[in-house]
Amino acid sequence: MTKPLQYIGQGLFYAMFVAVIGFFSTSPAYTHLPPDETLIKLSFRHAGQLKGDCRERTPEELAKLPSYQRKGKMECPRERADVVVELEMDGKQLYHEVLRPTGWAHSSTSNIYRRIPVKAGVHNLKARLRDRDGNDFNFTHEETVTLAPGRILVIDFKDADGGFIFKNKIKAGDKR
Repeated sequence: MTKPLQYIGQGLFYAMFVAVIGFFSTSPAYTHLPPDETLIKLSFRHAGQLKGDCRERTPEELAKLPSYQRKGKMECPRERADVVVELEMDGKQLYHEVLRPTGWAHSSTSNIYRRIPVKAGVHNLKARLRDRDGNDFNFTHEETVTLAPGRILVIDFKDADGGFIFKNKIKAGDKR
């Protein structure tokens, strides 16, 4: 008699489990963004320029070094400059950040990932980056973009491709 009761109890438990999963698969409704907004994602990693100049070691300095360190006559600093990133939209500053290089000796890349919700529409975006000591920005990109509601604009940075890249992405579920 206990076997049929166990099967009935197990069936009721599975039915409740399926009902809970079914409820949470449709409710509560999730909205990624309000209907009149779009999202700008600023995401990249970039290594700033080295701080200071390389110098040639003297023969006396080389003689003091262990033999396995004497291969390079040049001595260069490891520390890299901070990366400064600014993003303006329609002449107003939207984002400003000073990114420290990662790593023990601050000798690796500076990383950024920011999600910035903005109102949809036609906007003039200007992105600037400085990866060296000084006050002037050595990479600037300005573009007029149409930001549709619910869409995503990804701003990437590739030094080899000339700097900033603006990519309009479609929202999930849409087809091109």
